[in-house]
Formats: sequence, structure tokens, C-alpha cells
Amino acid sequence: MYTIGLDYGTLSGRALLVDVRTGAEVATAVYDYPHAVIDEVLLPSGKRLPPEYALQHPQDYLDVMYHTIPAILKGIDPAQVIGIGIDFTASTPMPTLKDGTPLCAIDGYRDEPHAYVKLWKHHAAQPYADRINAVARQRGESWLKRYGGKYSSEWFFSKLLQILEEAPGVYDAFDTFIEAADWVIWQLTGVLTRNTCTAGYKMLVQDGDYPSPEYFGALNPKFQTLIGTKVGREFAALGSKAGGLTAEMAAKLGLPAGIAVAVANVDAHVTAPAVHATEPGIMVMIMGTSTCHMISGSDLREVGGMCGVVDGGIVPNLFGYEAGQSAVGDIFAWFVDNAVPPEYQAAAQAAGINIHDYLEREAAKQKVGEHGLLALDWWNGNRSTLVDTELSGLLVGMTLLTRAPDIYRALIEATAYGTREIIEAFEANGVQVNTLIAAGGLPEKNALLRQIYADVTGRPFKLSGSAQAPALGSAIHAAVAAGTYPNIHAASEAMGKLKDMVVTPIPENQAVYDQLYADYKTLYDTFGRGANDVMKRLKKIRNAARGES
Repeated sequence: MYTIGLDYGTLSGRALLVDVRTGAEVATAVYDYPHAVIDEVLLPSGKRLPPEYALQHPQDYLDVMYHTIPAILKGIDPAQVIGIGIDFTASTPMPTLKDGTPLCAIDGYRDEPHAYVKLWKHHAAQPYADRINAVARQRGESWLKRYGGKYSSEWFFSKLLQILEEAPGVYDAFDTFIEAADWVIWQLTGVLTRNTCTAGYKMLVQDGDYPSPEYFGALNPKFQTLIGTKVGREFAALGSKAGGLTAEMAAKLGLPAGIAVAVANVDAHVTAPAVHATEPGIMVMIMGTSTCHMISGSDLREVGGMCGVVDGGIVPNLFGYEAGQSAVGDIFAWFVDNAVPPEYQAAAQAAGINIHDYLEREAAKQKVGEHGLLALDWWNGNRSTLVDTELSGLLVGMTLLTRAPDIYRALIEATAYGTREIIEAFEANGVQVNTLIAAGGLPEKNALLRQIYADVTGRPFKLSGSAQAPALGSAIHAAVAAGTYPNIHAASEAMGKLKDMVVTPIPENQAVYDQLYADYKTLYDTFGRGANDVMKRLKKIRNAARGES
């Protein structure tokens, strides 16, 4: 018997076929989104988008299924597939009609940016996040502490409030505002569900309900009635069955009708069972374009700057904590795409390796601190612990002798310092971090990065046994939804996997990194906590020069 895990990322989606008895990964397929991230121009109209926009087209999500699932079924009997699970980036919400039709597919709204999916890294809703936080503080809303004291522009209601105030006609035109994860489940089953993971971490659902209508009304009078009109209050537990695969979708995908479709999940959170992280004290670092830090605990704690704590948000019967960094792999990609001289590209080509591998190889020849650089990893703002998308990157210590491999290494180190900041914040507030596990493409491919993270954090860590850990986690949830296992713990034990390798700190490296981290913290506090808001002033001047608000 098999289950399918569908993992929806920032630029592509992938499907994984998994043996439910052993966790063996039988086949995988990837499909790149044709529309990618819509952040400059809205096609086909050519309408330019304002700064900080990051939109997507929902048809890409359906096309992922149509292309990848038939591909992974080759060579097996589809009747052996018993379930499907999906995970998604979050918060990635979208407006639809009452039957699930995306608003952007309706004539009259195809050229309206607010009719499209708002990807997780859509940061143009920051002013509305600021208001959500300010009103919550003014009213003494207790739930704000559950989100580290700040609600993010990346999350559900910031984006919905932006639509209401910037495009009230669009707001009036749609019936449902829903996470893309739940929308895909809706398309598979014909049943609208809202998963407890995104509800808790992104939609302000704590202790089973939203904030009061009076709070929402204080944000905007039209917001007072949005729960029950634009947004539902029925939540589906992780690992449960959302419904059966419809006959129409079964025919398109080449699968049996009626098989179990698990309740949707978030890509980072679903990774935990894929790496046996279903007990307290195990932090999973899901490292890709960004990094999410997931950990479960037995007790409820409030940690400043975290992304939320939700009862059962990762695994049942434990409090799930989330933190993260808004850009990691994206920073390395930015550097390669925009700042590496051609001679390095040529050298990589002559060596028969890609440019990232070449820069890693050259940077690995250095001693710790040899390049004389220090960076703040805020190229896409700071998610934890500052929760401020208006921050930007910083690089200190450059001279006329600074070379591309030096900067590449400094950027890796900066992201490791950001992870250490998160670990220390958790532990300072009573959430013990006993074990680190790294998952995702970055630690899989980059040996230098692995060692730097061990040296900077001063902790050994393990590696995921799957290159597609989120998809494996979704397949694990599908196995529970199909009834093969009684719960996530049992399914994780049977289907999850870790590599035998353990990355351990090198003491002499660790000693130097402790010194460098102290200076990182000084820069972190200076530019991140209001002592010097030059980054925000620069953004205002930039936007004014471009004629943008």
C-alpha cells in the first residue's frame, strides 16, 4: 500500500509516493510553477505591482497535481494508493467564490492584484500588521503574547485587511478567504475544511476560537462580521480525514475515487514526523529559501518574537512552537545572481561544478574569521525574533581585498547566527532545545553550511533521511487519515527517517564564533530594536525616488 505526499513550495510543487509499511520512497516528481512568484508585473495586462508584493496563480497548484501524480504512479497499480496528504507554505491565502472558484479566474478581476493568491512572503501588508498589533496592545488582547508580541505581515488577517482597505470592491466580491492549502483540499474532496495548523499559527485561533468581533471591528467596522461570512470557524485536526477523493479528480489524477485525503498542513510543521520529531525538545530546522524552526513542548510558554504557539499545532497533545528566518537560501541565490564576478562563474564551469559548490569549496579553505566580515541576515526582513519585514541586510568589514567566497561564507554564517538567536530566545523562556535536526535542500547539499551551523550553535545535529521531508511528512499524515496507523506518533516511528550522520561542533571554531556572535548581537540590537532605524529610512527614500508608496 502507498500514500502520496504533495509538497507545495515557493517556486514548485513535488509529489512523493511512499510505502506506508516501511516509509520507502518509491517515486518522486517535481513541477515548476509556470507563473512562479508574481512580484513585479501582473500578466497578461503588464500591470506593475507595488513594492513588497508576492502573488501566485492558483492554477499552478492544480497543475502540480495533474503533472506529478500520474508521473509517480508509473510502474505500480494505482489501486494500491490509499491516501493523499498535502503541505503548503503559509500563510498563503486567496479569495474565492462560495463554490471555490478563485476570484482571479473571474472576468473583471484578472487584472486586479488583490484577486490573486498572496504568497507567504507578500510583505506589502506591513501597515495592516502594524495596526493589528497596535489595536491588540491598546485593548490588552491576551492572545498577542502567544505570537511573541507581534502579528506578522506574512499572515492571514494582515493580508485580508489590506484587501478590504485598498480594494473594497474586491473584498465585497469574494465569499471566502482561505489558505491555499485548504483550497487544494477543497478541490480534491469537494469539502471545505480549515486545518488547525494554519488556523492557530496564522489566523489567531487560540483555545478554539478567534479574537472577539469587537476586536475585529476596532480594526475596521466591516471586519466585525468577517468570521462566519468571509472566514469560517470550523477547524479540522491534523492527521484526520478531510474527505474522499472526488470521482472527477480521481479521473484526472489516475487514482481510485474515494481514497482518503488528509487535512492540510504547513510545510514546516509536517516535516516533524518525517524526522521522528514527535516528542518535546527536538527542534527541526527546515532549511530552504527560508528557514522554519519547529519544536514541541509539554508546557505553554510565551516567547518574545516567536511565530506562535499552538496546542496540537505540530503533533497532538503537545504545544507546538514556531520561529523562523525570512530568507536563507534566497540570500545565497541573490548573491550568486547579482554579485559574483564572471571569473568565478567561469572557474566553476571549468571545474565541472555549479557556482554554489565552487564558492562553498573556496570558502571552506578559510579559517573562522579569516575573511574579516560580519553580516545581518535580513535581506527579506526578520521573522524571528524581531518580527519586522522593514529591516534589510547589512555587511560589515569589506576591504579592497574582499572576494566573493569571503562574502558567501559571511552570509552563511549570518544565517547561522540568526538560528542561534532563535534557540537562545526559546531556552531563555523555558522551552528546552535538547536536539537539533536539519531538513531541506541546503543542509543536504552544503557541507560547509552544516559545519558552520554546528560550530555557531555549539550543538551537534542530525540530518533528515529524506531529501523530500515535507512530502514524506504529508504522506505520513495521509497514512493516518487512511487508518493504517492510529496516530502521528506511530506513523512517524514506522515511516520517518534520519541519516546516521551527526554533525558535531569543532571546539576551536566554536570559540571564535562565540566572539563573532557577540558582535552580531550588538548589530542585531542596534539596527533591529530601534537604536538606528536607517534601514527603514532608506526604504522610504528608495520608494519615494521610485514614485512608490
